[in-house]
Amino acid sequence: MTLKLGRREFDDDAMLMMAIVNRTPDSFFDKGATWAEDKALARVAQVVADGAEIVDIGGIKAAPGVEIDAAEEKARVVDFVAQVRAEHPDLVISVDTWRAEVGRAVCEAGADVLNDAWGGADPELVDAAAEAGAAVICTHTGGATPRTRPFRVEYDDVVASAIADTMAYADRAVAAGVDPRSVVIDPAHDFGKNTFHSLEVTRRIGEMVDTGRPVLVSLSNKDFVGESLDLPVGDRLVGTLAATALCAAAGARIYRVHQVVETRQTVDMVNTVLGRRRPARAIRGLQ
Repeated sequence: MTLKLGRREFDDDAMLMMAIVNRTPDSFFDKGATWAEDKALARVAQVVADGAEIVDIGGIKAAPGVEIDAAEEKARVVDFVAQVRAEHPDLVISVDTWRAEVGRAVCEAGADVLNDAWGGADPELVDAAAEAGAAVICTHTGGATPRTRPFRVEYDDVVASAIADTMAYADRAVAAGVDPRSVVIDPAHDFGKNTFHSLEVTRRIGEMVDTGRPVLVSLSNKDFVGESLDLPVGDRLVGTLAATALCAAAGARIYRVHQVVETRQTVDMVNTVLGRRRPARAIRGLQ
């Protein structure tokens, strides 16, 4: 199925890079490196140059912390979205928010995608997406409250739960009026999950792909990678790329990442090995 993300459409075999741009002073990976507006705009320019088709702008870190109300979240992201839209008219802009109020405001400012990392915590978010003609990312969190960490979460089958919940969310989005081509599902690694759950989802990501909905994976520097290899946040790139390769082989469509170039090369190499993509050049033994 052709993937429609706001003003852009992508072929059904396209695998897309979604670059993370944090508008927070306390993000877990970059520690607030793009909190200053000029730094954030420079980050957008860099990832676009690196080949990212999508930027995902977030105004609240996922982990517990200082309470950020809707007004503060909008102050962090709405005007910034408008600036990014003005500077990059063809770029797909996603905003990581679970609040319908924020969703409506960022769509009015030029956002194309509402990336709901908290699995429909605000049921009106799909209405905001439908009203604006925006795409929506439907995630699985096992019903977790936004900005809480999992504690002894249990599933009979975490992949079955992820499929059931994201497909139900997708159906609700379509029923609200979101274009069926604009609905993406995401197992949400680490959200409402322990490391064993995230590893299981990674092993079986093909089952989500088999639903026919485009699948997004957000693997970059996640705790399940760190715990698997006993590595801190800054040292998780190789582990992230290994998990990325498995998801690419299975057919995941969108990769939410901190490191665009390395992820693109990994995904392209997997697709080339599997015969889905031709080598950029092939002259060895031919001349």
